Amino acid sequence: MSLVLDPAAQDLLFREARTANAFTDEPVTDEQVQAIYDLVKFGPTAFNQSPLRVVLVRSAEGRERLVQHMAEGNRPKTSTAPLVAILAADNEFHEELPALLPHFPQVKDMFFAERPVRESAAGLNAALQAAYFIIGVRAAGLAAGPMTGYDAAGIQKEFLDDDHTPLMVVNIGKPGEDAWFPRSPRLSFDEVVTTV
Repeated sequence: MSLVLDPAAQDLLFREARTANAFTDEPVTDEQVQAIYDLVKFGPTAFNQSPLRVVLVRSAEGRERLVQHMAEGNRPKTSTAPLVAILAADNEFHEELPALLPHFPQVKDMFFAERPVRESAAGLNAALQAAYFIIGVRAAGLAAGPMTGYDAAGIQKEFLDDDHTPLMVVNIGKPGEDAWFPRSPRLSFDEVVTTV
């Protein structure tokens, strides 16, 4: 069975898409970022909790503050990407639940009154949203370079607060020269899927 999605779109989002390690200097506009968000906000999360929060790093000063917290190998590409996004989980997402789930506003206190429960839920669901975000970047015709090689505590202190946990840093832009490493192997269907 073939997929309904056009093969060219499948290639753009998955088969031909790669993690970019170099970018051109073409800017990523606020309108592009808005369009990405307006698409990916519809990806599902449990109870529609939508805990992903995004810090866009555009300024030279912000970039300098961020780069000092990146692993050595991630510093050059983070320094030169047209836009960098810090993706974080909001551990106080439950405050928005009455608006996000109006038919079940009591969910805020019924399931998410305790901080450890919120942190677990926020981490899982914001990670889902981070994946949607990467696909959205690709849908915009841009390349994403997601990274977890950084000092999380440093980034949290520098850009976030105690209620937000950094998940990843994503470099965004048009791919530059030699942007790609060779594609790594993937597991086969039979290695991943079991039918019972």
